[in-house]
Amino acid sequence: MDEELWPRRPRPEAAGRHYEAEISHLAELRSVRAGLRAWVAGDLRRAGADGVLLDDLVVAVDELASNGLRHGRAPVLVRAVRTAESLLLDVSDGDPHHAPVPAIGRDPARGGRGLRMVAHLTVDRGWTVAGHRKHVWARFPAG
Repeated sequence: MDEELWPRRPRPEAAGRHYEAEISHLAELRSVRAGLRAWVAGDLRRAGADGVLLDDLVVAVDELASNGLRHGRAPVLVRAVRTAESLLLDVSDGDPHHAPVPAIGRDPARGGRGLRMVAHLTVDRGWTVAGHRKHVWARFPAG
């Protein structure tokens, strides 16, 4: 595994206004995207966040949540929290025994590039286990 890209370490603490969703099927990602868009429009825009943050967040949620459904165990929990300097995205699934593994040396046509893509959109990232859940998290700059 590429430890530098997705290291195992605790997620940053974050409390406050947040968005949460629970999904068990890929088709439910559509409602998560809509919910995040509404949350960003209502909460983050007041804090000065821009459309790029929203686009990056939606890409990351699609990739991390679909990974959780495909390779982990449902339900997948999506949580986004605004902190003073960033936005923390935490996506957890019920399989604490398998780390997120970025594709290495795979033909891009076969997929598996999502973790690398999300890594390039974020300022910090990692994964951890809490209880019986694996948490894959990423921080985005939020002005």
